[in-house]
Order: sequence, then structure tokens, then C-alpha cells
Amino acid sequence: MEEKLSRLVERLKGAFGDRLVAVVLYGSGGTEDWNKDSSDLNVLCVLSRITPAELGLAEPILHWWQKDGNPPPLLLTADEVPASTDCFPMEFHDMQRHRRVLYGSDVIASISVENKYYRAQLEHELRAKQLRLRQRAAEVLSQPDRLRRLMTDSVSTFCVLGRHALILGGQPSYWKKQEVVAALANAIGSPLNGIDEILALRTSGKRLTDGETVPLLERYLVDITALVRFVDAFGG
Repeated sequence: MEEKLSRLVERLKGAFGDRLVAVVLYGSGGTEDWNKDSSDLNVLCVLSRITPAELGLAEPILHWWQKDGNPPPLLLTADEVPASTDCFPMEFHDMQRHRRVLYGSDVIASISVENKYYRAQLEHELRAKQLRLRQRAAEVLSQPDRLRRLMTDSVSTFCVLGRHALILGGQPSYWKKQEVVAALANAIGSPLNGIDEILALRTSGKRLTDGETVPLLERYLVDITALVRFVDAFGG
């Protein structure tokens, strides 16, 4: 990981020179929960200006970075960082709590994230992902392998959203998925057995029988509904 990040920073410095204000690693890459096989390296790249010229210089770097399996860096100007917290409160909240400044100034240190925007984005993301899961499940309900893959692929997103729900509710911030789910179950007041089982499936690689897949989906959907209600109870 360190070698990849070092190479990225050197390429960004070489391309942008004094237009490069900061390079910040955020998300799981800044925590002990980072896994080289399944975790992304999320990077914020802050420039003094962004015009087609800068985008052209960024193109080969982004292609190289994405080819290695990473999401493209976020490109923002220094002025856009504090102005964007109301649009991307979850992302900036993560940056505030877990970040590493790889180059330049700490542009995150002085920003503020208002809870009203934080809650609105969290509920929107939760309900959108809930609806999307239902749609996808309806498409593959008769195909146990694809349904199992849908559940194991989607559970990480709900754990991320659950972590933000805990933070919004004044709970400690966790990064390990099992810790997030245990804390959520305690905060909600009921076990989240479906999510627990799917996380265990991801770890073990166990193959469900055809008769086990739909009942697990049912438990999973119940857990997600409980999470949505938990966030909805915070009010507007």
C-alpha cells in the first residue's frame, strides 16, 4: 500500500507542480481495517484550479490508478473543499475522523459538517440502497448462486451506512464490520442475524443450499428495514 501511495503522490506532483495543494488518504486505508484484497484506497486530490488542462494532465494518472483496482481520486479545488461539506457530509465526516495527509496541507482540519446534511444524506443513501437491493433480488430470486453473491457483495455498503448511523446517534465509531453490526444491534435493541450470517459467509466462503438462500434474504431485508427505521427516528 505504501509503495502505491508514494508512486501516486510522485505522479501527481510531477503533473501539477505548485498547483497541487494536498493529497489525502481517507476511508479504510487510514485504519487497521484495510485489507489489500478487498479494501479500496480512497484519495482526495486538491488543486489550486481545475480546468481542461488539469484534467488532461490527470487522465493518464487516473487510468494507471484505476487499472490497479482503485477508485479514481476525488478532484476538488481548495475553494470547493469547505463549500462541498453540505453535499457530501458522509465522505467529509469520514475524512475528519480517519485521514492521512500524504502531501501538502491538511485541508480537512478546519472544515465543519452539519448534522442536518449528514442525516439527510445517510437516510437517502440507505433508502436508495434498500430499494436497489429489492430490485436486484427480484431479478435473481430463482438463482441461488447469484442471490448469494448479491447479498455478500452488498453487505459491506450497509455496514458502512450502519457505521455512519452509529456516529449520527452519538455512538463510538467502528471500522471492523463485525464491530459495527454488534454495536448497531445493541443500539437498535434487536439482533441483526441476517447481516451477521452474510458477513460470516464472506469470510468462510461456505456455499448455501438452494433452500437456505431465500430465508437468508428475508432475514437480511428485515435487518436493513430495522436500520432504516433507526436512522429515521433521529428526525429531520
